[in-house]
Amino acid sequence: MKASRIAAAGAVSGIAVLALSAPAFAHVSVQPEGTAAKGGYATVGFKVPNERDNASTTKLEINFPADHPLASVMPQPVPGWKAEVTKSKLDKPLESHGKQLTEVVTKVTWTAEGKGIEPGYFQKFPVSLGALPENTDQLVFKAIQTYSNKEVVRWIEVPQEGQEEPETPAPVLELSAAEDDAHGASDAKAGDDTEAAAQNTAADSAASGSGDSSDTTARVLGIVGIVVGAAGVAYGVLAGRRRDSGAAA
Repeated sequence: MKASRIAAAGAVSGIAVLALSAPAFAHVSVQPEGTAAKGGYATVGFKVPNERDNASTTKLEINFPADHPLASVMPQPVPGWKAEVTKSKLDKPLESHGKQLTEVVTKVTWTAEGKGIEPGYFQKFPVSLGALPENTDQLVFKAIQTYSNKEVVRWIEVPQEGQEEPETPAPVLELSAAEDDAHGASDAKAGDDTEAAAQNTAADSAASGSGDSSDTTARVLGIVGIVVGAAGVAYGVLAGRRRDSGAAA
C-alpha cells in the first residue's frame, strides 16, 4: 500500500511538472544560427510550435522593434508559406553603408498556402537581419499567431528580469559582444607581421647587397692582379732581350 501511494504521488508530481513546463515548449521563440553580435549581421529563426490539437497555425506576424530599427531584413523563402514584408517611414533617417534610409522593415507576415503547421508539429521561419544595434543587449520581437479556427494568440508580453515569465512572452533575441576588438587585434597582428617581414626583407637585401659588393671588389682586384702580373712578365721578357742584344754586340 505504501509503495502504491509513493507511485501515485510520483505520478501526480510528474504531471504537475509537465503542466508547469508545457508553456515553455509552446512559446514562439527566436534563436540565431550561429552568433548575433552587436554591430554585425545574423540569420535568426523564429520557431513556431502548434499548441492546439484541433487546429493548425495558418499565419504568423513578426513585428520588429521600433526603438532599434534594422536597416536590412530579408526573410528566407519557406515552402508552403507566402511572406509579406511591411515597411514604414522613420521619424529619423537611419544611416547604413554611407546611405540615409528613410524607411525600414517593421513587420513580416507569413501566410500558409496549404495546411500550415498541423497539430504536433512546429515550423521555423529564417530571417537575415542587421546591422544589429550596439547600444542594447537584446531585441524584442512581438509575434501574433493565428490558427485555422480563427483563434489569435498574441506573444507580446516583454519578459522582465527578476520576475516570473509572462503567460504569453514575446520572442527575445540575446545579443553577444561586438567582435570589433577581435578584428582589431587581428589587424594589429597582421600589421606587426607585415612590418617584421618588411624588415627581414630589407635585411636580406642589405646582406645580399653587401655580398654582391664584396664579390665585385674581389673580381676587380683579381683582374688588376692579372694585369699587373702580365705587365711584369712582359717587362721581364723585354729586359732579357735587351741584355741578350748587348752581349751579342
